[in-house]
Amino acid sequence: MGRFDGKVVSIVGAASKDNMGQVMARRFAAEGAKVVVSGRNEERLRALAEEINGDWVVCDFSKKASIDAMIDTIVERHSRVDVAINATGWGLLVPLTENTEEQLDQMIDLQFKGPFMWLQKLVATMDATGGSIIQISSATAKIMLDDHAAYMGTKAGTDHLIRCVANQYGCKGIRANSISPGLTDTPMTADALQSPALLKAFEDCYPMGRIGSSDDIAAAATFLASDECYMTGENLQVNGGLCLRRNPMGTELFDAMVAAGEIPAE
Repeated sequence: MGRFDGKVVSIVGAASKDNMGQVMARRFAAEGAKVVVSGRNEERLRALAEEINGDWVVCDFSKKASIDAMIDTIVERHSRVDVAINATGWGLLVPLTENTEEQLDQMIDLQFKGPFMWLQKLVATMDATGGSIIQISSATAKIMLDDHAAYMGTKAGTDHLIRCVANQYGCKGIRANSISPGLTDTPMTADALQSPALLKAFEDCYPMGRIGSSDDIAAAATFLASDECYMTGENLQVNGGLCLRRNPMGTELFDAMVAAGEIPAE
């Protein structure tokens, strides 16, 4: 018997090969859940659903109609949503003064408006049954990373939305929490992690001596989603103690890569 036998788990942001959403989907499926994966790439969603004996629904997380249709479809097919996880994100790195209005609109749509509309629909859907909602946030909602302002600001905003839901809807049996990874070994960070100097500069900031993995986040998510979890409105810093310290500054990363001969000095 698995912890999630009979549970319906919705994971948004699982359409990129071996990303955090997909790793979490495999973990929940291995523990007995019927997992419904969502994102924009139908082919990858279908393949993952077949692999884990789950289901899939295409969703554009920046569009209210698409979010509503995704959740309605899950309820039509599986009667309810017990656990809902949002693992979408856009790791935009650009200086604040160079952030275009178009980039800002895209970031807000994906990382603030999308989660807001998702929470609205989930609260209505879980009203009679309760459930667990998990937002994947970021350590950078708390500590700084150069040239990351739009990303950090929207993640901090969604952390507070989670607290709003937890505070007002706990009486309905709805729990809402967020998880904050630090730098994590995922497809989104693969290019950056090709630099040994950059990786070491980050690892030196972690009390536990390593950056995170998607498995670390999946382990935290299954705990938060489980019936034995008596937590709501919390933000779990699943980042090896990074928030006890800080991320390396951009100048420090540049100097480290120059010293290692990975890039030329300006």
